[in-house]
This record gives sequence, C-alpha cells and structure tokens, in this order.
Amino acid sequence: MYAIQLANRYLTSRIIPLIAVGAVALCVALVVIVVSVMSGFLDMLKSSGRTLMGDVVINYPVRGMPWYDDLVREIETMPEAAAASPLVDTYGLLRMPYPQGADKEVVTANVWGIEPASFERVTDYSTTLYWKPPASEADAAAMAVDDPRLQLNSQHEKNGLSLTQAGTNEPGMVMGMHVSIVNERQRDGTYRSRYGWFMPDQQVTLTLVPISGKGTVAEPRERLFPVVNEFRSGVYQIDKNRVLIPLAEAQRLLRLDQGTLYDMEAPPNADGSQPVLGVSPPRVHRILARAKPGITADALRAAVEIAYERFFEKEMADGTRVVKPPRRDLISILTWEQHLRDLIGPVEKEREMMRILFSIVYLVCAGLVLSIFWAIVQEKSRDIGILRSIGASRTAVLWIFLQYGLVIGAVGGAIGVGLGWLVICNINSIHDAIGADAPPWTWMAAFGMGSLSLVMALRGSFRGILLPTLLWLVTAMTLGLVGCGLLAHRGTLIWDPAVYYFSSIPSQIDWLTAGITWIGAVVFSVLGASVPAAKAADIDPVRALRYE
Repeated sequence: MYAIQLANRYLTSRIIPLIAVGAVALCVALVVIVVSVMSGFLDMLKSSGRTLMGDVVINYPVRGMPWYDDLVREIETMPEAAAASPLVDTYGLLRMPYPQGADKEVVTANVWGIEPASFERVTDYSTTLYWKPPASEADAAAMAVDDPRLQLNSQHEKNGLSLTQAGTNEPGMVMGMHVSIVNERQRDGTYRSRYGWFMPDQQVTLTLVPISGKGTVAEPRERLFPVVNEFRSGVYQIDKNRVLIPLAEAQRLLRLDQGTLYDMEAPPNADGSQPVLGVSPPRVHRILARAKPGITADALRAAVEIAYERFFEKEMADGTRVVKPPRRDLISILTWEQHLRDLIGPVEKEREMMRILFSIVYLVCAGLVLSIFWAIVQEKSRDIGILRSIGASRTAVLWIFLQYGLVIGAVGGAIGVGLGWLVICNINSIHDAIGADAPPWTWMAAFGMGSLSLVMALRGSFRGILLPTLLWLVTAMTLGLVGCGLLAHRGTLIWDPAVYYFSSIPSQIDWLTAGITWIGAVVFSVLGASVPAAKAADIDPVRALRYE
C-alpha cells in the first residue's frame, strides 16, 4: 500500500510529472493524427477503387471470353454472388470537339464497353454520374449559386444511366471527369466548364484498333459518340482516362461481335466460299462480380473459381459449339483489391513507413521519462534511504518508480489519444480556419495577454525575483510573436480541393493505431522508468542517510 501512496505523492506534489505526462500526450497525439489521416486517405482510395470494379474480376484480355452470358448466369446462381456484368476493356483515341477549327485535340483513353443495367447492379454506377440535378432541397441549398447542376433536369442522368441520347436514341458515351480539359475543379470540389464547352452537349470521335487472336492488327474503326454525361469515381487515375460506351458498340468496333466461323483450311465450295464451321459468339474481356452482403471478396473469388470450372466443363461437353472458352489457367480471377494492387500497394507501404518513422516518438517518451525519473531519484535519495532502513525491499522500491512510469505512460497516452481524436474529428474545421484570415479578436487577444505578461515581468524585476521575471518575459515574447503571426495571416489553404482530388481531409480516427500507440507509450514509459528505478533500488540506505 505504501508503494501506491508514495507513487501518488510523487505524482501530485510536483509539477515535473505533469511535464512528462504532457510530453507523452503530445507524442501520442502526433502519431494518432498523422497515421489516422494516412489511413483515412487509404480507406477513401480503396472505397473509390472498388467503384466501377465490383468485388471480383474475371479477366481474359485481347481475344475475349466467348459464351460469357452463360458464365454470367452461372455466377449469378451462386449464393455468394449478388450480380455479374460483362465488359470490354481496351484503349483508343478520342478526337475532342475543341478547339475551334480543324485542328482538334486528340487524347488516349481507356475504353470500357458495358451493359448499363447489369453494370449498375455490380458497381452502383449511378452514384458516380456527376451531371445531375440535386437529389433534395437540402443538397440544392448546399451548392454554390453558380453550380451548373442547379440548372439541369433529370434527362442528363437518364442518358448517362442508359448510355443513350434521348430523342435520337443514339448510343452515347460517358467520360471520366478529367478526360476533358474543359472541366475546372473548384476549391469546394465542384466543377465548372471552361471556355464555353459543356461536354454533355458535345460529340467526340472514338477510334479503336481491333486485334485478332493471333495478335495481328486490323484496320482501325471509328464512330462518333454524343457525350451524354461524365462520371467521377474518386480515383484520379481512373477519371483521367476512362470512358464508357455501350457493350454492343465496343464489340462491333473491336470485331468481338457475333460472326460466322469459316474453315479456312478446307477446299472452297462450288461458289468459291469457304465451308462454315459454326457461329463465332460475341466476346468480352472481363466479367465483374459483386458479392452479397456479408460475403467477402475472397469468399466470392473462391466461389467464382468453382463456377468457372463448372462453366468450362459444360461448354467443352457441348458438341454444338465449335468455339470453346479458355482454360482456367489462361484467365485471371482476382479480387478488386488484387486487381488494383499497383494503385493501393504503394499507399499502404507509405502508411506503414509513416508508422515506423513516427514510432521514434516511443524513444522520445522513454528518454523523457528516464531523464525526469533520474532527477527525481537523485532528489529523493533520503526518502529511499529511509524506506530501505525500515525494511523496504529493493523490489518494493523498484515497483514504486515503475508504477510512477506506468501511470505517466497510461495517463499521458490516454490524453494523447483523446487529443488526437479531438483534432481528427474537427480537422476540416481547423483546416478551414487556417484557410481564412485570422479574426481581429485573435491577434488583439494575443497582444493583450502579451502586454499583461510584460507587465508581470516588469513587476518581477522590480521585486528582484529572477525566475518569475524570466518566465513572464518568455511568455510575453511568445504571445507577441503569435499576435504578429495572426495579424499577418491572410489565409493559407493547405488542402486545396481544386488541386487535390479528395474534397475533404479524412476525419475518422484509426482506433487500431491509437490503441497500439497507447500501449507503446505505456511500455516505453515503463522502460524509461526502469533504469532510474533500478538505480533507486540499488541505493545503500546507510550512504543515502549519511549523504543527506
């Protein structure tokens, strides 16, 4: 019991333990804030990366998978799958409508041919369409008065969902928000059209190059598409170069649509034509699958692999079909995260590197506690000698200071986690405050408190007391510098949504990191306390009392 009482006395009777608690709290808060923001950005990237991807991707590029409708039905009958959708994935050239004149801008684009209805079931595609009217009066009230979406009706959204231009029923194109240079991102994360070009009112020419199964290039094909809408997935690399067109149009342009299969090695018929082997079915490069609620992407992937084996066996046993699907070892079946590993992997490594680098604060905690406790042990040598002389064991003395370090680490870590949580929850408000001019009352208050501190310093100097004079003088100088900084501050927007793709800073704390950091602060505080604690336990009571 006396060990607890002494530890409590040492903690509450001096100010130096509070300094240790504050230092540990600041170190923990620093780690929690930085890693939580990094984790938040990673989570936002993953959430956006899953958009327009689904949970599992079956991929067979160039040649394409035949009889894909059967595979889609096979997948959708599984209890793990909610929906599946075929698509064509290729690259092409876009001839833009701008600038004025004959010399138009030409850009490369990643072209996806999709079935809008099934694609919506797999990816929630409708949520990514940008040019649509506000969903409610509250959304409308939150928009800027010059936001073009306030003037739109629901037709642009309907056109985007169907990939068809109303009135003419022409197949349409939906472009990524940054494929065109005419979309200017604003500081609030919204968009305005530059130079008078509004892309959903324009037409673009798409050129695709068909490639045969043997790898030879056929004559390029092109088609004029009206732009019916634009989408924003949240991943800049996707929104920068991807466009969506109807699946049937992509198959036709790439010669992946249905055709007749001829036997080119057999002798020609009497009319000079080659004998017909059968039907060459339409093909797709990918099938996207979405898991039912509660089913993980890995579980769906395992189920899709089994479904593909069943599909392959059925097709191979069907003697009426000349064209057979590719073997399992020739296709890839990946989760969305595996498919985007080149995008997500580097960000995850950066986060882990930040965790490792900021783990140095544990050594700072240990060093601070060690230094403070060493001074306390030197100061309390007589107390320790008395304890040892009345029968306290070395273990008991050791435990007093280890408890001391344990309490400082636990309390400081808890305060640090709380401080980190408070900053993270209000980080966007703090950022907005930094981005605006400092209110006059802030610098006036700083100068006022600085003047009061200066008066107190002069008072201390007249009384001949050096320490209060020095402390008040330092406080006055600090407040004066803060006041000058606030007076000169004209708004520094650190995170500008017009430049960075995410419109807000993540405001969710990483509780796993917070818990690990708190445990680390406690462990290293105890380790820091262990050295002076061992020194205290080794003090000879006779020498300690004689010294005093």
